[in-house]
Amino acid sequence: MNIAILGATGTFGTALTNSLLNHTEYQLTLLSRHAENYYQNSERITAINIDATNAEDLRTALHGTNVVYCAISREQLPIVAENLVNVMSSLNISRLLFMSAVGIYNEIPVDLDGDDNLENEPAQIPNRKAADIIESSNLNYTILRPGYLRDGSEDDYVLTVKGERAKGYISTIPSVVAFAEKLISDEMLFSCESVSITKNMEN
Repeated sequence: MNIAILGATGTFGTALTNSLLNHTEYQLTLLSRHAENYYQNSERITAINIDATNAEDLRTALHGTNVVYCAISREQLPIVAENLVNVMSSLNISRLLFMSAVGIYNEIPVDLDGDDNLENEPAQIPNRKAADIIESSNLNYTILRPGYLRDGSEDDYVLTVKGERAKGYISTIPSVVAFAEKLISDEMLFSCESVSITKNMEN
């Protein structure tokens, strides 16, 4: 199986790449603006420099992949989301794991950290617009909504789905990586759902 990781040189993309290389036998297509500067092509790695806002470049890069994990975060995320929906549909790739952020549905309780909810944080607007695009698609998507990424334990997390009150606004990198690996290995796990993964800060 070939896994494409968009944003492969970022904090989370790097952590996910390293874990997949160490714990699986998947082929990896590693994509970012500077992927070829960070990764060396090998038997399991294909690194490609790409601007994901360019649909044709994205189409070329994703050809032959089975699962796409998007770990990009910037103002142009809605454009990337639109391109992914169109390109993946045309290439008959259905499984998309799309990283957004907790707070895009105003689901963080005010007593925990209401400042990071969409209604209070303009930086969440592209995250919400992108999530809306993915949710309106026919892809077999899962939207992951972590909080601020920090070091910590793989087991220090709780999941909530869209419509439920989030339990926190901080996530450990190892826990999100481990959850992502489960989603990659099971295409029906949280299929067509939006899931927050955070530390439980209500205890």
